[in-house]
Amino acid sequence: MKTYQARPSDIEKKWVVIDANGVVLGRLASVIAMRLRGKHKTTFTPHMDCGDHVVVINAEKVRVTGNKRADKKFHWHTGFPGGIKDRTIGATLDGKYPERVIEKAVERMVPRGPLGRKQMKALRVYAGASHPHEAQTPVALDVGAMNPKNKRSA
Repeated sequence: MKTYQARPSDIEKKWVVIDANGVVLGRLASVIAMRLRGKHKTTFTPHMDCGDHVVVINAEKVRVTGNKRADKKFHWHTGFPGGIKDRTIGATLDGKYPERVIEKAVERMVPRGPLGRKQMKALRVYAGASHPHEAQTPVALDVGAMNPKNKRSA
């Protein structure tokens, strides 16, 4: 018996649209990362990019549980002495680029390296309800209905 290895000609990439309105951030990110890698397919091959293109809308309406919105901080360094900075998830979601919260959560769930960077290019996140990918006819994926814990109300 031989192990199946997908070839580039065998890989079929589909388009999926996910509405993040009211969905818990970590649960959403894990579903997106699984779709980007292609682990939901029976033809999954670890060293090939066999995932789908994922479009996420309403990124500004994603939920975080507990006090994470006010307490959880992301740190970075500017490269200058004393240049450590931080920002809370709430400040990022209320700021100019709320889609970065989902992008960073998914980025930390895909492998680091050339393959992970290639898979991250298939992710498109939009703060509002509209997106410019209607021509690709994406299929809607309801993450909130997969598990009752995935969706939280206001």
